[in-house]
Amino acid sequence: MAGIDIEGLATVYPNGVRAVDGLDLHVADGEFFALLGPSGCGKTTLLRTIAGLESASEGTIRIDAADVTRTEPGKRGVAMVFQDYALFPHMSVAENITYPLKVRRVAPATRTETATRTAAELSLAGLLERKPGQLSGGQQQRVALARAIASEGKVLLLDEPLSNLDARLRLEARTFLKKLQRDLGITTVFVTHDQAEALALADRIAVMENGKLRQLGSPREVFARPANTFVANFIGSTPMNLLPGKVLGSPSSNGSDASIGSVAVAGGSLPAATFSVPADASVTVGIRPEYLTLSTGDVAGPALRGEVVVAENLGTQSLVTVDCAGTLIGVTVPEETEPTPGTPVSLTAPATRVLLYTDHTGELITSQPTPVA
Repeated sequence: MAGIDIEGLATVYPNGVRAVDGLDLHVADGEFFALLGPSGCGKTTLLRTIAGLESASEGTIRIDAADVTRTEPGKRGVAMVFQDYALFPHMSVAENITYPLKVRRVAPATRTETATRTAAELSLAGLLERKPGQLSGGQQQRVALARAIASEGKVLLLDEPLSNLDARLRLEARTFLKKLQRDLGITTVFVTHDQAEALALADRIAVMENGKLRQLGSPREVFARPANTFVANFIGSTPMNLLPGKVLGSPSSNGSDASIGSVAVAGGSLPAATFSVPADASVTVGIRPEYLTLSTGDVAGPALRGEVVVAENLGTQSLVTVDCAGTLIGVTVPEETEPTPGTPVSLTAPATRVLLYTDHTGELITSQPTPVA
């Protein structure tokens, strides 16, 4: 297997658009790595540039320490699964799986043995003689994966391979894909715009915007401590509350320890680490609905006080929207515990879960302490 090293990579289209813009990235050997971002952020272009289907305008790409920046796609040692699977409709499942081997003029007996073995690994053993049009979406996806695996590439590149499946199949395919990657131990780069897929599958996530890397980290890091307001807005099935606020506590004077003060927000206040943030500074306060605690009535200490507007059933929990001095704030509560609209409530949170972002750049004030797991 092999790792991927990318240095100063740029992919510039003829119209001058920098689809990938000066990107540095390392994908470890055997890692399941996700490229995540909205449509048009450059993630698929980056994947295609790694594969050699797009030409790098600047920078270098190394796979297994070998510079492949100008190497032909077929000689890079990568296997790719496309969003639409790109199966040949006139070929059988077996022929689709072994097509890369046929191109390399591998002996027919070896191709047959490879198709049989790979199909068995992916629960396709009884479908080898069928055509793609006779398969379900999930089966077509597995055929595309089988073809990629049979090609024996060092790196597996996946371009939104689950996007054409319905919700139930996506969940099943996600579990299958993660187990398959663990069993094979192959370095995998997975492109998706679905943050739930990235959080569930990846060892690490690169969040992209406009061709640039906005945050790189583990799923837990990206979810709990978004590096900027763009990532905070993008990650999470329930959006992070991003609220204008003003620091009330004074920062630590010795320059080494964070002080726990408070920040004024939405007509109330929350505890927050205010190290290196001057008192009265304007900030953007970030707090996930999952990290807020809702109490009916009043509570002692820093809190946001308001009235329930609406409660949305999410299954095992509910998203409650609270009007705090004209600002709508979301908080999740366990199922069947949501208060009725009009109920007075208080919202509290631990200081380590309250994030402060700079007003002008939207970047996380990084001297805050790391929250406990």
